[in-house]
Amino acid sequence: MPFYVQGDDKPEVLAGLIENAEAHWSYMDQYADRLILRGPTLSGDGEDHTGSVHVVDVDDRAAAERFAYEEPYWSAGFYEPLTVVRAVVLVNRTDDAPRTLVTAEWAPVEAVSPQLADGQLSFLALLVDDDGAKSVGLVAALTALPEEAAGIVSPVADQLNDESAMVITARRWQRGGRS
Repeated sequence: MPFYVQGDDKPEVLAGLIENAEAHWSYMDQYADRLILRGPTLSGDGEDHTGSVHVVDVDDRAAAERFAYEEPYWSAGFYEPLTVVRAVVLVNRTDDAPRTLVTAEWAPVEAVSPQLADGQLSFLALLVDDDGAKSVGLVAALTALPEEAAGIVSPVADQLNDESAMVITARRWQRGGRS
């Protein structure tokens, strides 16, 4: 069962991230065969680490929360907030090199599958409640820059929510993992 796990860096944590990098990598190595998507979010210029995103396939919410809360960067206090939401992966093309991660959030509505018109999305997951009956958002990765990416994802998000207030965020991102 996939879960979307996202943490935003607290201010001034870069030195701590670097110091704890091997612990983070070793921890992630334990989940390597279950990580569907992973990588850091970056500042607008692509130079600075601003957080981490993982979509991990685990047995249930308890396992997803263990994955999230036992992760060394979280344990060291480098993230705030931390998001753990069940995900339904709709698109996962690993041959593309996404540059932007787009998230959308809305009030819970009946979960439906969107119509996807083109191949611009490298990754798309519907974020759902634990029962999978209500959608609460989406996460997408694509090769467009942030300025364009939200506009590309918006029509997909519009199909999924019922005109409720929607918050869309586009930020630079890159695939992660040991080389």
